[in-house]
Amino acid sequence: MREKNSVKNVFPAKYEKPTIVRHSVGLMNKFGRIPNSVSFGKIDGVSITELMNNFGSPLYVVSEGALRRKYKEMYRAFSLRYPKVVISYSYKTNYLSGVCAILHTEGAYAEVVSGFEYDIAMSLSVPGNKIIFNGPYKTKAELKRAIEGTSKINIDSYEEMQLIEEIAEELGKKVKIGVRINMELNYPPWDRFGFNLESGQAFEAVKRVMASSHLEVCGLHIHAGTYISDVNTYSKLAEKLVSFCAKLQSELNVKLEYLDIGGGYASKNTLHNQWMSAEWTCPSFDQYAEAICPIILKGPFKPQNMPTLILEPGRSIVDEAMFLLTSVVSVKRLSNGSKGVVIDAGVNLIPTAWWYRHDILPIKEWSGITEDVAILGPLCMQIDVIRQNVSLPPLVRGDILVIKNVGAYNFSQSMQFIQRRPPVILINEGNVEQLKQAETTEYIKQLEKVPDRLLKSPYK
Repeated sequence: MREKNSVKNVFPAKYEKPTIVRHSVGLMNKFGRIPNSVSFGKIDGVSITELMNNFGSPLYVVSEGALRRKYKEMYRAFSLRYPKVVISYSYKTNYLSGVCAILHTEGAYAEVVSGFEYDIAMSLSVPGNKIIFNGPYKTKAELKRAIEGTSKINIDSYEEMQLIEEIAEELGKKVKIGVRINMELNYPPWDRFGFNLESGQAFEAVKRVMASSHLEVCGLHIHAGTYISDVNTYSKLAEKLVSFCAKLQSELNVKLEYLDIGGGYASKNTLHNQWMSAEWTCPSFDQYAEAICPIILKGPFKPQNMPTLILEPGRSIVDEAMFLLTSVVSVKRLSNGSKGVVIDAGVNLIPTAWWYRHDILPIKEWSGITEDVAILGPLCMQIDVIRQNVSLPPLVRGDILVIKNVGAYNFSQSMQFIQRRPPVILINEGNVEQLKQAETTEYIKQLEKVPDRLLKSPYK
């Protein structure tokens, strides 16, 4: 008879679920390596390691060559297909003065949507007649400055129309304005700006302007939306716009000086809900131009009086010209078994991470196994996530990563939150120049005022 063990098991066996981690090695498929395992060591010939050593981490980097190249590509695509084209850069996309100044040297106008942005354009010596003033809120003082500077003003509401009438009467002059319209092009519709076409609001707004002794309609403005990768949307826009122009010409004898078709052109950043990479789905400028220009050329315009075609690009020009360099702070296992990599750049510097799967590349060469990891920022918030899942080589503290295509809206919407904002540098044909210094605590607090009664130390 087997003798029973008289000693009881004080520590009973405990089940621990296994951690299964996906690794990749070699070629992902017949087309090549996993993109994020390919090293990215230089920007326009300048060593990223050298940039980080000189300016610290994190760091914004602007490629002047890429910025100029994108502008020229767009202008060429449209000017080959339409005789009178103006590109007016959308300041809100990235109003870093150095970025705007580069585009102005290429011939870009300034498209602004606030008095603040108008100030920036003026500080860069942009003539008033090369500033387009859009947006739903413009103060009387801002409108008066724009009128006196002969800027193009596209009105957004009847209240704004009335305000401009008051200014025109005070100045004793007749003011030319554009009327912003919206139309059914996509879902959800962009209908909070301007006057709706299908309901008849747009036509009534133009009639109201024509009835004024102080105002004159000289243009139409429309903005179809944002990140529009379907060029057919712009074809629909052009068709409806041309039809509306014919109606205005035949019924109200309106002669337009310009048609402003706004922005919304996509860049090579991939949305989270996109299956295919934007590298493959983003239309070229030629495709956008081909969808728009032939339709407008068939409009009710005499050859000698063709309206100027105004474009207001932002993202499509500047997105791919800017990078965010960042360093690994720590590496840890998360509760689900996956690996988390903490970096020193958070969503306060790259808020578009909530919408886009930004390409994140290592600068070191690697030919071994890669692992799916989450890229986490340094902010003390659970939502500070740059990428939920990206395949990267093994990383350790101090490794440098490059986040691509951060030029659109990240600098403009960046904020000092927990961490101060880093410097911005410009690379021009191998030369490195500074566009903005790193923020300091003194700079951030310089406008604060603590009442004297609170300055006495409560600690004894």
